[in-house]
Amino acid sequence: MEILQHNIDELYQQNALQSYKKIYRINRQSSVKRWLISILCVSAVVMFLPWTQNIKTNGTITTLKQEDRPQEVNTVLSGSIVKWYIKEGDFVKKGDTILQLGEVKVDYFDPKLLERTKQQLASKEQSAAGYESKAQTANTQIQAQQEAQVLKLAMLDNKIKQQQLKIISDSNDVIAIANELSIYKRQQDAGKIMLDSGAISLVDFEKRKANYQNGFAKKISAENKLAQSKQELTNYRIEKNSVVQEYIDKVSKTEGDKFGSLSSLATTQADIAKLQNIYANYDIRNKLYYIIAPQDGQIIKAKKAGIGEFVKEGEMMVQIVPTNTNYAVEMFLEPMDLPLIHIGEKVRFVFDGFPAIVFSGWPKNSYGTFSGKITAIETNISGNGKFRVLVDEDTSAQNKPWPKNLKIGGGAKGIALLKDVKVGYELWRNINGFPPEYYQPKMKEESKNKDDKK
Repeated sequence: MEILQHNIDELYQQNALQSYKKIYRINRQSSVKRWLISILCVSAVVMFLPWTQNIKTNGTITTLKQEDRPQEVNTVLSGSIVKWYIKEGDFVKKGDTILQLGEVKVDYFDPKLLERTKQQLASKEQSAAGYESKAQTANTQIQAQQEAQVLKLAMLDNKIKQQQLKIISDSNDVIAIANELSIYKRQQDAGKIMLDSGAISLVDFEKRKANYQNGFAKKISAENKLAQSKQELTNYRIEKNSVVQEYIDKVSKTEGDKFGSLSSLATTQADIAKLQNIYANYDIRNKLYYIIAPQDGQIIKAKKAGIGEFVKEGEMMVQIVPTNTNYAVEMFLEPMDLPLIHIGEKVRFVFDGFPAIVFSGWPKNSYGTFSGKITAIETNISGNGKFRVLVDEDTSAQNKPWPKNLKIGGGAKGIALLKDVKVGYELWRNINGFPPEYYQPKMKEESKNKDDKK
């Protein structure tokens, strides 16, 4: 056996054929050991490399704002279709006319309904102006009556003062005549004594007696005149009270007319307000015959077709998909993963239709992924048993913008980035079935440290 081995070695050394040397590899050393050691060393190094924990979930493209989502365009009125101005797939601007409706209710068949209602409104406004003018005239009458009352009372006050002065004068006349009468009385009495003694003649006594009787008559006349003056003063005072009562009645009657006018004015104003409401409703109703686009977008799902087809109030006519939309992604997370997610955390996306090479543990080395940040986490569980999370586009400078041709309802695969750990720890965690590391966002930790320092 040794001789045979020795001969083979000699032949190997002496033979110059390469095929012979490749068949007999007796001097070739094995490299399996070196490869095994190299693989072990590389594996050991890889175990200490950083790895970003993540949660993978599928999502769909949506929007954050409700007005950016596809919306129905409904008709407010019931009617019949008169004319379509668009067709499905057309792009419209805000305010563009989509279709025209015709009236089907008997109450609104009159083509001049708006004009006639406006005429009624104008008539009521003129009537209201008339009542208002009548009320203003009543105010003027009341003011004039009050001024006339003041003048009348002032005139009567002057008469009363004059009469009072006349009474004083008449009283003085009565007193003077009474003094004269007393003198005539003494002269008569003295004349009678002198007549009896023969000192004077009967003629002189008769003169004295006549003077006394004339004085007595003057006294009665003066007293009657004084009484008449007092009666006239009483009459002036009664007349003054009568004037006050008269003008109270006149002012009250005029005020009654004024308040009647104001009441009619209020009723007319109520009718005007009602007619204005009706006119505004008719005017708005005429505008509602034309259904216009509420915003820029594309028309889809036209429910009705043809001309003359009847539509009901509130019925959907078409749907419009807004053109200018701020896209977001809605994801659904398992309840077990919900405590690991916080608002403001980063999420990487792979959108359907856009090629990507993904290394979930090394997001910076991935190609074709797009960045987002969590903006809302719903606290109520959805019908599928998961929690809904909304993710908005991350507009940081280092991140590339989301594609412009995304469509609502498209698919997206989300990778929520969690804590950075070692590759070895991540392998050990997955082998044992442990969940990812629970941690608080850095912003909360920093604010907590600031509070502790304070």
